[in-house]
Amino acid sequence: MTDAPRLIDPFARAITYLRVSVTDRCDFRCVYCMAENMTFLPKKELLTLEELDRMCSTFIGLGVQKLRITGGEPLVRRGIMTFFNAMTRHLDSGALKELTVTTNGSQLARYAGDLYAAGVRRINVSLDTLDPDKFARVTRWGKLDQVLKGIEAARNAGLRVKINAVALKGFNEDELFTLTQWCAREDMDLTFIEVMPMGDLGNEDRVGQYWSLEDLRGDLRTRYTLTDLAEKTGGPARYVRLEETGQKIGFITPLSHNFCESCNRVRMTCTGELFMCLGQEDNASLRDIMRDSGDDNAPLIRAIEAAIARKPKGHDFDYSRQKADGQVSRHMSHTGG
Repeated sequence: MTDAPRLIDPFARAITYLRVSVTDRCDFRCVYCMAENMTFLPKKELLTLEELDRMCSTFIGLGVQKLRITGGEPLVRRGIMTFFNAMTRHLDSGALKELTVTTNGSQLARYAGDLYAAGVRRINVSLDTLDPDKFARVTRWGKLDQVLKGIEAARNAGLRVKINAVALKGFNEDELFTLTQWCAREDMDLTFIEVMPMGDLGNEDRVGQYWSLEDLRGDLRTRYTLTDLAEKTGGPARYVRLEETGQKIGFITPLSHNFCESCNRVRMTCTGELFMCLGQEDNASLRDIMRDSGDDNAPLIRAIEAAIARKPKGHDFDYSRQKADGQVSRHMSHTGG
């Protein structure tokens, strides 16, 4: 374990946060994340659980201190608890400060206790509506009751739950206060996310879905007193406290307020592609380098360091001209949610 961070990008930002997709598969088909009829990757292209361990352990050895496991839906990956349990050793050693998960909640009733036992203490659950019919529509296949039971199981297991809600114009604008009040009542933090221009826009109108979080904040101010918070959690969100409830609300605003200046993270896909920026196409393919190097980690380390040296200053997402400028072609499920 090194004292000084080893992964420094060209803008003097230390890269200490890795988001890892462990599968491109999901049991939902959320309209802003996937096409309804997805073609999933052949199994041989995915990193095995052992390869995921080796890859993540290499990043941890280079100074990554926070690891977030994503998908697709990470908990549908067969044998995934083997990987979580393997990561526990890095928490025990102190090299890894936090192991977290982003999930749709569908499998939490089954895995919440095991996740806590592996050292996970916080999870993010993606939930855009509390209306069962609207939930079925936005997820295409999902059942709200299953997710709510999963959230209950997670809280009973001791996991701190944060709700992530994508702000969708004409869809959940009318639930702003319902979601806020529910999270306050259940003592869960809440983060709103602007919809991002990713994937095939032929099927989904990202511009039409776009609800600026500046407008959302303005709506919140009609009922609550918002106090800006200085705290950072290693992610892109800015936070406020609602004085009337005491709860914390986050805003992830890639479009209305660029969050790139403090970016400390990179994303790795389930096939070992390292994306240095969510909103750029440039990536480094690490899987074959690792597979071709046998037990020698030096080539993989060199490839990671070379990739970080190409990390851009920021993304190019832009809706200001009423078109999805800066759009990237891959679906969110490919990169990892």
